[in-house]
Amino acid sequence: MKVVILAGGLGTRLSEETDLKPKPMVEVGGRPIIWHIMKIYSHYGFNDFIVCCGYKGYVLKEYFANYFLHGADVTIDLIDNKIDIHQSNVEPWKITLIDTGLKTMTGGRIKRIQPYIGNETFMLAYGDCLSDINLLQLVDFHKNHKKLATVTVVQPSGRFGAIKFDETLDGKVSSFQEKPIGDNAWINGGFFVLEPGIFKYIDDDNTIWERKPMEALTSDEQLFAYKHFGFWKPMDTLREKFEMENLWESNTASWKIWK
Repeated sequence: MKVVILAGGLGTRLSEETDLKPKPMVEVGGRPIIWHIMKIYSHYGFNDFIVCCGYKGYVLKEYFANYFLHGADVTIDLIDNKIDIHQSNVEPWKITLIDTGLKTMTGGRIKRIQPYIGNETFMLAYGDCLSDINLLQLVDFHKNHKKLATVTVVQPSGRFGAIKFDETLDGKVSSFQEKPIGDNAWINGGFFVLEPGIFKYIDDDNTIWERKPMEALTSDEQLFAYKHFGFWKPMDTLREKFEMENLWESNTASWKIWK
């Protein structure tokens, strides 16, 4: 099953990093976040990727074009213009990188890769979210309901700690919870399983996937939600990048499900 990764956005809220690189190339623990996402999928046996490039897409292409050398011991002979590979430890990935346009919306990017999907079920992920989601369970859930689309939904942590007061005493704290679940609302977590029938719901480059297509799929009773209760975190801001870095450096990165 192919995995489509949306990697073409501008990442304006992370401009400190994205002035020079696309958002999925922002590093966590010395590796681009897209690498972490691909490792999650690869852990479950999904190794065929289609990356929807846009803003500074050449950075993604250059990274993966040289990926083999990144993980290998080499001797570079400048006189004979030759490179000898001594040892390499790389993932079994097939990566198709498609230029889906600079200003194309998320739905338009999905529409543009339709020729590379064919008539097959495929998976879709945002290029900036990490999770310990069990992808095999997600796929099984999708197959069981037999509809066109499954979206993973999550309950993100609140941004601030929550404090409760003892109503009978003046200011005494009765409980404190650092970053509890927000307002109990379920939101789009960015991990999808989709049937090729979803392409007919997308008009053109200006279509935002999360609006008209998903609303229409809902209206047609073709969209189901898979509830994920575990770890999930987006990287929308520099603060969230630092949080991911801290988790990685402290060996508490819940998304690192691979060995």
